[in-house]
Order: sequence, then C-alpha cells, then structure tokens
Amino acid sequence: MFKRYSFDITGVVKAVNFLELRFQSPVLYAAQQSRAHTLYQVPPNCPPSVQKGECHVNFIRKEQCSFSWDWGPAFPTQGIWKDVRIEAYNICHLNYFTFSPLYDNHAQEWNLEIESSFDVVSSKPVSAQVIVEIPKLQTQQTYSIELQPGKRIVELFVKINKNITVETWWPHGHGNQTGYNMTILFKLDKDLNFKKSAKVYFRTVELIEEPIEGSPGLSFYFKINGFPIFLKGSNWIPADSFQDRVNSELLRLLLQSVVDVNMNTLRVWGGGIYEQDEFYELCDDLGIMVWQDFMFACALYPTDRDFMDSVRMEVTYQVRRLKSHPSIITWSGNNENEAALMMNWYHIDVSHMGTYIKDYVKLYVKNIRKVVLAEDKTRPFITSSPTNGAESIAEGWLSANPYNTKFGDIHFYDYISDCWDWNIFPKARFASEYGYQSWPSFSTLEKVSTKEDWSYKSRFSLHRQHHENGNDQMLLQAGLHFKLPQSPDPLRSFKDTIYLTQVMQAQCVKTETEFYRRSRSEIVNGEGHTMGALYWQLNDIWQAPSWASLEYGGKWKMLHYFARHFFAPLLPVGFENQSMFFIYGVSDLRLDCNVTLTVRVHTWHSLEPLCSRATKHFVMKAGEAVLLYQERVPELLRRCGNCTRQSCVVSFYLSTDSKLLSSANYHFLSSLKEAVGLQKAHITAIISQQEDTFVFDLETSAVAPFVWLDVGNVPGRFSDNGFLMTEKTRTVFFYPWKPTSKSELEQSFRVSSLTDIY
Repeated sequence: MFKRYSFDITGVVKAVNFLELRFQSPVLYAAQQSRAHTLYQVPPNCPPSVQKGECHVNFIRKEQCSFSWDWGPAFPTQGIWKDVRIEAYNICHLNYFTFSPLYDNHAQEWNLEIESSFDVVSSKPVSAQVIVEIPKLQTQQTYSIELQPGKRIVELFVKINKNITVETWWPHGHGNQTGYNMTILFKLDKDLNFKKSAKVYFRTVELIEEPIEGSPGLSFYFKINGFPIFLKGSNWIPADSFQDRVNSELLRLLLQSVVDVNMNTLRVWGGGIYEQDEFYELCDDLGIMVWQDFMFACALYPTDRDFMDSVRMEVTYQVRRLKSHPSIITWSGNNENEAALMMNWYHIDVSHMGTYIKDYVKLYVKNIRKVVLAEDKTRPFITSSPTNGAESIAEGWLSANPYNTKFGDIHFYDYISDCWDWNIFPKARFASEYGYQSWPSFSTLEKVSTKEDWSYKSRFSLHRQHHENGNDQMLLQAGLHFKLPQSPDPLRSFKDTIYLTQVMQAQCVKTETEFYRRSRSEIVNGEGHTMGALYWQLNDIWQAPSWASLEYGGKWKMLHYFARHFFAPLLPVGFENQSMFFIYGVSDLRLDCNVTLTVRVHTWHSLEPLCSRATKHFVMKAGEAVLLYQERVPELLRRCGNCTRQSCVVSFYLSTDSKLLSSANYHFLSSLKEAVGLQKAHITAIISQQEDTFVFDLETSAVAPFVWLDVGNVPGRFSDNGFLMTEKTRTVFFYPWKPTSKSELEQSFRVSSLTDIY
C-alpha cells in the first residue's frame, strides 16, 4: 500500500488485452506471514478485544489502523487504491524527478539539487539539453547530458541568482509561504521533450539538541530559517477508512481548520498512511509544518530479507516523492516502538530481549535511517516518537527510559488524575502526544444511529468506544468538577452527557496546553524549555468517541474552539500554586510589544465585574513566557470584597491603548459543581446576514459558563464557541461552509450553557 509498483509488460502485451486482478484478503495474508515467521514471535499478535479488530497487522505493509485502533474500526480494505496506467515508450521515459533547495552558509546563497530518473530503452545513447528556469528569481541554466541505455539518474546543481533576494517559506503565524514557479525542459534527440513544472520553496530546518543551563539534559526544538519556533498543533490520522472518500474539499476543510485556530504543525501519525500529494501541497500553501512518521506504530516488526527489501523500497519512494515539500520538517522512524520495546509492553522474556533490540536497530537505523540520510540532506531524522533523541542514540538507539522529560519528546496520558491540576503534567522538552476523549455532537452521531442507540450505555455507545473503559473515564474526569446530567428523559440525558464530555475534554486539554506553553522559557528542577505541544488528535476516521477536536466530516468540537485561544500568538495564562495566583504572558510573536494586563473578578450571580485591576504598560518580549502578575488568592478575594472561591471567577486579558491584543482567559477558583450563585442563564440570539457571513447577537440573563452554539447539520463554524459569558451581550459570527440561509439557521439553532444540564 505504501510503494509504487511497475511491471514490464512488453513480453505479454497483445493486440487485444484483458487485465485480471486477483486479491487476497489482507487479514488472511497477514496471518499467513505471521505463521511463516517460525523463529520467534513478533508481538503483538492481536489488538485488545475492545477494539474489535484483526490480528498480525505488523506483517503487512498496509495502513496499520485499518485492522482497528482505539479510536477507529477494523475495515481492512483490499484492491488498488491509486491510479493505474500503461506507459509506452521506445526511446526513454522520465520515471520521476525530485529536488531539494540547499542553503550554503559559507557563500550565503541558495542552490537547488535536482534529481531525475530515466529509463532509456534505446540501443544507443540519447543526447539531451536540460533548461531549468525560475523566472521570478531571474535564474536560467542550461545543461548538456548524455543518457546511456538502461536506468539512469541525472543530478543537476542549480545556483540561484545571488543578486535577487530569495523570500523564504515560513510556518503559519511567522511569515509568508512564498514559493517560486520552476520549469524543467528536457530536450532530447529526435524532438522528444519532457517538461515538468513545480513550485520551489526555500527554507532551512534544524533540530537543536544542546545543553541547557540549569538542566542536566538537552534541548529539543526546531529552528526554521535560523529562528526558534514553538510547534503548536495536533496529530493527524487518516480522514476516512476508505481513502477514495477523502477528496480535495474535505482536505481543504480540515487543513483550513488547523490554521484557523493558530496551529502551525501537524504530526502525520505512523499508524495511518503517507498522505496524498494534495495534503502536502495544502500544508505548503497554508504554512503547516509536518512531522512525518514512517508507517510503523505500536508494534514490533519482522526483519527478514523480503520485509526489509520492501521497506527499503517504500522509504526510498516516499522520501523522493515528498522531500521537495517545505512543510515537512522532520522524518520519524515510528510511533511509540522505542517505548514499546524498552518499557516491555509485550512482556518479552529478558533472555530474548537482545533479539528484539537487534531487530529494532536493523529496521529503523540500518535500513530506514540509512535510506533517509542518503536521499535527503535537508531535514533531521528521529528514530521514534517518543524518543530521547541524542540520548537514545548515545544509549545504542534505545533509551532505558524513552519518557525522560530532560530529552527529546514525550507522549503523556492520564485519565484518572485531576486534569485541572497542572502538577500532573510532565514539564518536558516537547509534548508530541497528549489528550482526553469526548463524544462527537448528536448531529454527527444521528447519521449512523437509531433511536434505541441514543443512550450513553446503549450497545451502540459501547460498540463505538474502542478504548478500554473510555466511557467511564470520561464521566469520572467530568465528575471531578461538574455535576453529571440527571434528566429523566433518556435522549436529553444523552445529549447533555455528550455536551459535558466536550466541556471536560476542552478544559483538560486547555489546562495541559497552557502548562506546556508557559514552560517554554523556564527551567524548574532541571525540567522545562518546552518547545512543542501537539495534542492527540486532530480529526476522526468515523463517528465515535475519540480524542479528536474535529468530528468526522470536519465539525468543530468545543476543544477546537478552545484551541484558537490556547494557541493564540499572545496569551495570558493563569494558574495557582499553593494558594498563590500567577499569570504568565506567552508570546509567539516575532517582535516585542507594549501591553497592559487587566485582571477582573466576577461573582457567578452578576454580570457586572466585582473588581478590576490593570497593570502599568510593560514590554512583552518576543518568543518568551514570563511572569506578569501574582497575588495570593485570599488577598485577591478580600480585595474584591464579598467573594469566596465558590462564588467568584477570575478573567484576564492583554491590551494596548484600549485595543485588545489577546482574548480574555479565565481561571476557576473552585470546581463548578461547588459554584455558589450560578444561575440558569436565559440566552437569546438575533441572527442577521452580512454577505456570506451570519451574525449572532447574543444576550444573556446571567453569567454563563461554556456557552455552546449549535446549528445541527448546517456545515460551518462559529468565530467563537464554548465561551464563558460574563457580559450581557456578545456578538458571534457564523462562517458557513456551504450556502445556507437565515431561516435555515434559525430553525437549526440551539444554545445551551452549563446550568442547562442540571
């Protein structure tokens, strides 16, 4: 599934031809391959029973999650999933061409390496002229080549005109995604021409692993064009179990939703697929950095000759196909396999561990890494995720503790501890996976369910949940801070529970992400300098409970709306430590800015702030997270009068000359199930239209936490949602993804807030 196949049919083609394809079940093939591997077991044999999946997926080079995962079904497809064509030629054929921009630090100039592969079937050498043009860079170079019979690779080195300023490609939020049109014309003997067009982007990427003052470990962060960038984003899984349903419209919708919430990075996860060309082209255009896993995940793998040869061809093909994309900033050998082996997930006998370690190094280091380094000089290679990076290499490519917070990246999941307590989170160098589950909206589930399914404990709800104890864990986490739905109406109770799981997920991931972002500039007990936060996961493969912030089809969950705030370029973050309330300012901006911090306290029963305090103007340093404000909570409550932890809530924002620079953030002083004075809010909306956008003018009768606006199956998104409404009126915009009308929105519209589920 991961490599291109080419068969020479010269000796079998006739005047009239029939092409007959015979397919074997991938499930049966995987089982056969496993049985044939008689020397030793290659675990795991089967997925956990809760996943309702198929076995031995590690023995077939196919989308690993197609045999099931803890968020997706077992739909192991079979058949040809890409275009098929017959190619005929009698002189020569251009198999592929690829290129890499390279920056010469010494000469301070850009160059371009172009590689082309030809199949020359002529019995005589073929002479050719190659003309490379990049008009906007005033670059044109001509080369003379001679192609000998057989398979030939032509390498060209293009010097970019030094007198022209080359604009570099930048990630979203840090600059433009400038690209240049390039044409390559191969003029061969006998008037045979090949012409290729491509877009060339210029950017450099470095993975920085170096000592940090005050810490025993190493840093782990990326520089783009020499500039350190905090990676903000999520993890991408296949957008559908059946890839022919993933069209241009869906890809653009999902990827636009990434940049719309201030993300700059996606990790293409190693249990899915190498995505289609258009995915990477869109990432180039939108400024989305891609951490590209190779397709190995949560398993050990065989290393027999046939398997290794297949992997070598796979990696060679994919690197050549993808390396010209500036969006891809790193290759990673696998998902969690270093951790699986070293933390002994599969209970391997100690006496046999050496065999599996040897296989690991053989596959990922001596095979995959070797190919990547030979094919691509422009970006780093990481053996696994999570990994300790340079420390793992020093320990023989496998670290005794791959989750060491002082090196590399970490994956972190904890569904039992209180997610409002930031102390449970690891102060790591880079968090490449973390998250919490929630259920998708009722309008999404309704498409694949019937009335008897609409209960949290129905067969449907249990069947769609593929994570062990997942439904119970969501309620356990929600119950720590919220009253659980009590409606006697089963449908109302189901909808309320869906809403509450989304509230819980959004608030948990908000707390964790804000912790990582405020940890970028400090070292505490040797930990910190966090430079990446990629939550698990961005999107869904079907309609089911999962860690996603985008539902199947693209509808935004509450978490995705929250991401727009917690990934904002300028962000105030509030938290407590031993009854001291702190506010940090976090900046991803390229320039310093003058700001004022305003801190307000509201009681739950009044829309008028109880007290407000603004700091003096201060300079918020670019690319830093710094302490802006601290006050003991008892003093804060005393200063505001008539306030207790249970009756008041704190909000805060950054501004300059009365102009808002950040959206308002908030800090709860107690669990909301203990809130005193919280009233049932009556919220109304007047809908109007401004060209293609719809305006929702909201009015509330009381302070309302987690206000949720929903228009059912009308495709689109709001400018904000899931917010804390502390003012009587608020205007929110709705951006439809397909044509709609005011009347359709009025009929579909529902608004709710936390007290509506009590």
